[in-house]
Amino acid sequence: MSPEVHPTASAGFQRGAEAYGRGRPDYPPEAIRAIVDGAGLAQGRRALDLAAGTGALSRRLVESGAWVVAVEPVDAMRSVLARTVPRAHPCAALAEALPLADGTVDAVTVAQAFHWFDAARARDEIHRVLSDRGVLALIWNVRDDRDPLQAALTSLMEPYRSATPGHRGERWRLAFEAAPGFDPLERSTFAMEQRLSVDGLVDRVSSVSFMAVLDVDERALVDRQVRSLVDGRDEIVLPYRTDLWLTRRR
Repeated sequence: MSPEVHPTASAGFQRGAEAYGRGRPDYPPEAIRAIVDGAGLAQGRRALDLAAGTGALSRRLVESGAWVVAVEPVDAMRSVLARTVPRAHPCAALAEALPLADGTVDAVTVAQAFHWFDAARARDEIHRVLSDRGVLALIWNVRDDRDPLQAALTSLMEPYRSATPGHRGERWRLAFEAAPGFDPLERSTFAMEQRLSVDGLVDRVSSVSFMAVLDVDERALVDRQVRSLVDGRDEIVLPYRTDLWLTRRR
């Protein structure tokens, strides 16, 4: 069977691309440094950012001086990426079927996305396009539900999730357990905060794939509920835990 974008990701990110660009947090500088230093990214080096979305991570990779291909299959997301990260090279493709030759890149990054992939097929394609001892970096910003507002947002959104894949269960890691082509995954964690206006918080919720696919009336109801959670606040601070997993191709 040919690979395809998960239907919820395809519909939600097509509809919610602008909100995604406005509402999603950046990545901690320490995590970016760990990726850049670990992969030796600089001028003359080549990086592949998979499921690059609107380019939050691609932008940081470009700043290293590396040549960056940003693979994003959803048209609306790729359009925002091309506009906001003009130095990256956008490409419409899937992680499970990459239009690159063997050993083409020195690093592959995946931000907020590996849980959407067919993990084993994507792992094998990443292995194929990486150079010997090339680096794979998987990164997620995970909302910290110890915070009352984050917990309230989770309670608001989870009833809409249904069977949509998520990072929190870490089932994606099974593809790397005893995988002969990669070193064992090494995990680093970083604390970070996202500062938002009330409108920004609405965008943050609207950027979630399974929220973006709601019909107009349901989305309007959710928007009102989000605003009621922060009524009277000028600035909202959302805490996160950033998980970074690094490995090298054998």
